[in-house]
Amino acid sequence: MNIENLIRPSLLTMNPYVSARHEIKGDEHTYLDANEFPDGDWNRYPDPYQAELREKIAREKGVNTENVFLGNGSDEVLDLLFRVFCTPGKDRALQFTPTYGMYRVLAQLNDVELSSIPLTTSGDLPLDPSLENYLNNSQFKLIFVCSPNNPLGTLVKRNELIRLLECSPGLVVVDEAYIDFASAESVINLLEEFPNLVVVQTMSKAWASAGLRIGMAYAQSEVIEWLNKVKPPYNISGPNAQLAIQKLSENRHQSAIKEVVQRRRLLRSALAKLACIKFIYPSETNFLLIKSAKATEIKIFLGERKIIIRDRSSDVKNTLRISVGTEEECNRLVKLIQQFENEESTVYRS
Repeated sequence: MNIENLIRPSLLTMNPYVSARHEIKGDEHTYLDANEFPDGDWNRYPDPYQAELREKIAREKGVNTENVFLGNGSDEVLDLLFRVFCTPGKDRALQFTPTYGMYRVLAQLNDVELSSIPLTTSGDLPLDPSLENYLNNSQFKLIFVCSPNNPLGTLVKRNELIRLLECSPGLVVVDEAYIDFASAESVINLLEEFPNLVVVQTMSKAWASAGLRIGMAYAQSEVIEWLNKVKPPYNISGPNAQLAIQKLSENRHQSAIKEVVQRRRLLRSALAKLACIKFIYPSETNFLLIKSAKATEIKIFLGERKIIIRDRSSDVKNTLRISVGTEEECNRLVKLIQQFENEESTVYRS
């Protein structure tokens, strides 16, 4: 695949903004180029390419630094993919639903038509003749696959992703925001085999750093170069980059993930005993999607008691998404739903 053939034509002749800081390495310089204040703790612009953080992430993921792009959260990464590869009003994108809501928001912001194909009832890709109609259309520059899926919590099978990569006319963007909680490995190791693969991850979930807004894209170096051309020159702040480096240096990451996964199992077990909860979707994430005929009432009941959960009924009928909290938070949640159930039963009997 020739990546340049997918690039939005108006960008091919664009001269990206380049500061003097893009052209130098190291810190032993007198900076009189960017009109910064001459002294202070954070008076200097940060490294526009986040070299130290990118190198650390590359080592963590087992890829080359040239295959890593960092964004202000994964949402900036997704937005830049639209900007680089989709001509407004002409090119199209595809998603498999239910899925992460920002794909549609970003498609609308960038004037890109977004088509949707439902996942199967088990959360698999619908690899059937209906999908072939989309894959034969060169207008589809971006195909989004959220795996593990948000809101279902399910994981798309690796062989299904490979088949999609083999047939796709454009880039296949695999959103792995929750992959650290999953039983399967990331598809990052498919990058060398498939030049049309982009893997998007984040430090917001498993790295406990949602406030830092660090999103990552892993792709062929040519794709990374284009993302760097289009991004704002200093898209990640210096303090956030330093804090992210500290997070990556901590030794408790894997043990913390195991604790959340174990707590997810315990929460699932406790919720499964409640009569008002009819089904709990299998989860490879740090949340559970539950189905209940009383979904709206449960959400309101918990909200009145200062527990906030997410109603996903607009995507999957009668469902609530519940994040795995601390042990204390999970226990309180279960007790309150039990209380709701008891009160509902009392009202019914009366």
